[in-house]
Amino acid sequence: MLPIAERWFERRRIDDDVTLLWEPHVIPLLRCNIWHVRGRDLDLLIDTGLGIVSLRRAAADLFGKPVLAVATHTHTDHVGGHHEWSDCLCHAAEAEALRAPKGRRSLRSADSPPDELRQLREAGYEIGDLMITALPYAGYDLDGFRRLPATPTRVVEEGAVIDTGDRRFEVLHLPGHSPGSIGLWEAATGTLFSGDALYDGPLLDTLPGSDRTAYRRTMERLRGLPVRTVHAGHDPSFGPERMRELIDGYLRSIS
Repeated sequence: MLPIAERWFERRRIDDDVTLLWEPHVIPLLRCNIWHVRGRDLDLLIDTGLGIVSLRRAAADLFGKPVLAVATHTHTDHVGGHHEWSDCLCHAAEAEALRAPKGRRSLRSADSPPDELRQLREAGYEIGDLMITALPYAGYDLDGFRRLPATPTRVVEEGAVIDTGDRRFEVLHLPGHSPGSIGLWEAATGTLFSGDALYDGPLLDTLPGSDRTAYRRTMERLRGLPVRTVHAGHDPSFGPERMRELIDGYLRSIS
């Protein structure tokens, strides 16, 4: 019997414009960082978590203007809540995956492919019987979990610009973890929202759709970026020194 969560999302204000939200009762493997970026004319919601509970209702106080839901990539833990927004952005290589979800259809680890579980455990992730540690409400059906389709209204490629009215983010195509992984780069502040291309944890390059050769090129590219802060898809944010350590460690691991 799992306990009932008092609330599903936690949040922390990073600065005047950026708020981090996360699902504390989801195991670390699938506990995505959800970034709300406040703009003058448009807010960005960079990834949306698993979609177990309505993010739009839980964080309604944040959404006072139009919202663009950005998918750094379309793995289930990053786009579960995208269906709640009418304006969604993703890379062209993953637009169909946002439109017609495939993949995880259960919160039980036994329903995952054995080889995938083995690879994830070998990478350093602890995975028990369930993907969550509490229920969102009494009577929640663990076997009823489904990712709902979302409509990609903005299908982008490398170099596209997202303008919030007072901030400009360039789309960087960062394949390797997945074919259409993207980051959002704000040159004016040296801020990178990196998705799962780079985070301070075990990087995954053996999933369906992963490509180590592409990942190497992505890492070499990111290493030359004049970054001040990386807000990643999982785990804590970090600065340029840690970014180089992570990149160099990954490149050594595949050499």
